Amino acid sequence: MKIRLEELRYKEVISVTDGCRFGFVEDAELELDDGRVTALIIPGRRRLFGLLGREADRRISWDMVKRFGEDIILVEDAPHIPAIE
Repeated sequence: MKIRLEELRYKEVISVTDGCRFGFVEDAELELDDGRVTALIIPGRRRLFGLLGREADRRISWDMVKRFGEDIILVEDAPHIPAIE
């Protein structure tokens, strides 16, 4: 299956273990030396409709990704690791 990085933005990330919805992919980390995707970045949830800002972005390591679907990406439940800013 081939997919463009742009198309990842329309896929929702869901935990395989408990069905928790993390959100939609906003960005990806790439290893430039060998051209691999190393992590997916999910934006943090808004607090009080965005009036109080939002939580830190979530970084999901590529080895946690289990399966790609038409509209979703299934991942192992990962601890909340903030993305590099």
